[in-house]
Amino acid sequence: MTDALTVNGALLVCAVLGLWVISAAIGKASFVDSVWGFAMAGLALASFMQLTDQGSAAALLLAMVAAWGVRLGVHLLRRYWRNGEDARYRNMLPPPEDRFSFALTSLWKVWLLQAALIMLVSSPAQVGILAASDAPITAWALPGIALYLLGIFFEWVGDWQLARFKADPSNEGKVMNEGLWRYTRHPNYFGDACAWWGIWLVAASVDLSAALWTLPGPIFLTFTLVKWSGAAMTEDAMDEKYGDDFARYKRRTSAFIPMPPKEPA
Repeated sequence: MTDALTVNGALLVCAVLGLWVISAAIGKASFVDSVWGFAMAGLALASFMQLTDQGSAAALLLAMVAAWGVRLGVHLLRRYWRNGEDARYRNMLPPPEDRFSFALTSLWKVWLLQAALIMLVSSPAQVGILAASDAPITAWALPGIALYLLGIFFEWVGDWQLARFKADPSNEGKVMNEGLWRYTRHPNYFGDACAWWGIWLVAASVDLSAALWTLPGPIFLTFTLVKWSGAAMTEDAMDEKYGDDFARYKRRTSAFIPMPPKEPA
């Protein structure tokens, strides 16, 4: 398994360095967000292709990660094409006019950091697939599948509802508080966490001892979605943009785990 993970890491570094060269050439880096999903799907595929015997449990894990990763990658790439460079990356990197500083800083602060986090967060899928080999799907995988499907529902539907809301000109300057967004301020992030905890549970159903080594993956993902680059950063921007309207929305709407609104929307 160690050899296979080393191969995966080498493939990821090569891909990241190639994308970094493109990033340095165009002076933009925020398309790295779309790489997150595509890369995890690619690592799951690389793990699966290295198996001598490819069983149903390994195929299930591959399908789960691929469905999650490709959808997210396409969604974020379309957002990048529509909105251009994200302000977060403009603030954290030197101006692209200073090509050397931009290239050097983005290499370690964006691309190599993302590669390390991708390996960490996707470790349950990689290890689970490699441990599964020709193992069948068992009843122990069902809770993980159920949690994954719940997460996929919240993430996909939440993103779709938000895109429709933003596409309506009459909603300009309004806070999204409809559909799943009435029950959690971040249905997409909640869904993301559920999906990866579901993947971890399926991996654990194959080989619990191996899956325990990958627990830092979903733990870190949940932390970053709630406290770091996910909900916390999004809400700072929303506070600044919407002021009192967003403050009222926060008072009545659960921060992460879906709950009934505290007062009518």
